[in-house]
Amino acid sequence: MSQQSSMHFYLNWAKERIDEMDAALASFEVKTGQAKAESKVKTDQLLSDLTKHRDAFQARLKTQAEAGEAAWASARTDLEKQWAAFEAQVKTYFEGAGKQLELQQSTFRDLAAAQGKAWREAADKFREAAGKVAAARTVDLDAALAQMKSDASEAEARLQKLKQAGSESWSVLSAALAESRKSFDQANKAAWDALKGADPKS
Repeated sequence: MSQQSSMHFYLNWAKERIDEMDAALASFEVKTGQAKAESKVKTDQLLSDLTKHRDAFQARLKTQAEAGEAAWASARTDLEKQWAAFEAQVKTYFEGAGKQLELQQSTFRDLAAAQGKAWREAADKFREAAGKVAAARTVDLDAALAQMKSDASEAEARLQKLKQAGSESWSVLSAALAESRKSFDQANKAAWDALKGADPKS
């Protein structure tokens, strides 16, 4: 179970990033259909570039799916660089495209929804895996699950406030997403570490 727990952490981490990439792409695709000729070229190029980043991330993830924990740890560094490039390109687009408040807000809502979905799915996977561990350790596992759900609720509440504000810059929105993503990573790791410690075979 210990290697499986670590693998769950890495897979959840990667899936959350892919979900955000997909949400950003979907948001930009909608905008491309509505764009005027001059901005359509820019948006089409952005979509092409972001799709390449996402596809490279997914390809790297697939090659690591069968690898061990040590290989995952080193691959994560590469995946983080690919994620950062994707994020930087979105930021550059918003900074260079002028005030596109509607698109910023729409993209933020989509990314926040992707994060919320990732939190729920990670908690569901943890609950399923925890159910397979000996009943004697359920108190520790229930506490880890409760903490994960509490952290998810707090993150969703912070993002919800920004969704309602509606006038924040992309830098502020992006920072809130990064903070939520960091909380997700910490909660995800803590939960799977608790499961790893609860498994009598580890």
